[in-house]
Amino acid sequence: MWRRRSAVRAYGGDDLEAALRGAADANRTLILSVLNKAYAEEDGLLDLFVRSLREGEGTAQLVSHVLLVAMDRPAYRRCVSLGGVRCYRLPAASRNGTQDLSSEQLYMSDGFIRMMWRRIRLLGDVLKHGYSFIFTDLDVMWLRNPFPSLKYRTGEEDLLISCDKFNGRPQDYLSNELNTGFFFVAAYNRTAALFDEWHAARGESAGMKEQDVLNRMKRRHTFRRLGVTVRVLDTARFSGFCQDSRDARQVATVHANCCRTMRAKIADLRAVLRAARRLNGTARLRWPPHSECAKSWR
Repeated sequence: MWRRRSAVRAYGGDDLEAALRGAADANRTLILSVLNKAYAEEDGLLDLFVRSLREGEGTAQLVSHVLLVAMDRPAYRRCVSLGGVRCYRLPAASRNGTQDLSSEQLYMSDGFIRMMWRRIRLLGDVLKHGYSFIFTDLDVMWLRNPFPSLKYRTGEEDLLISCDKFNGRPQDYLSNELNTGFFFVAAYNRTAALFDEWHAARGESAGMKEQDVLNRMKRRHTFRRLGVTVRVLDTARFSGFCQDSRDARQVATVHANCCRTMRAKIADLRAVLRAARRLNGTARLRWPPHSECAKSWR
């Protein structure tokens, strides 16, 4: 069971608690994403993400449980301007005077890595407030409600996480390469401890993004030591550009992974949403080629 800690080093203190409480459902579960100014540009990833939620199968009902966390003032203002979505801004004290991260941070750049670690600290604090959540990158399109496909069993599974290429064995987290762009985590002392260790590991992980550090931790048996139960999500339902699902009719989410630039992600995700609109209950859909993302590595 979760026991709230007396001393919580949380982003935003009571303001964060109020934001979480406002977005959470009756089971203290919500959907979280993080954005900066670049992600919030008009006709960019933020707009595509919100559009996918509003247009997806059974997803419009989830919008009230989404909390978008803005890292800077322009991102917060743009979030609020959309209307109908919940927005929270990390307070200035949380940023510790670090370099501005409002511009696009290219994959594996120093700024990109700093953003990822800031995100892990925030998510750990959410767990310490006693809230379970789905974390989703903004470059994940929600084509249908993912909760039925998650099929998580309260008290039995702690972390359900996406992967780049699924090997067919959901319990085999050691061999599947975990991807932190989409995951569900339940609020327990053991999961909060995992996030504490994960964030603390940044000190010995110079030049590594948080996803690589988590994959290193699993190989060091951190999950087993902490008693965290992990299930890897099948790319048949939680698809991505690294490994397209063969049957689009069962896909809940599509992640623009294996892609380097925001411009490429936006172009190829627009194509995904156009294709998804053409899908009906009987037709099979061939995903459009992710040509811009392929070119982004050249």
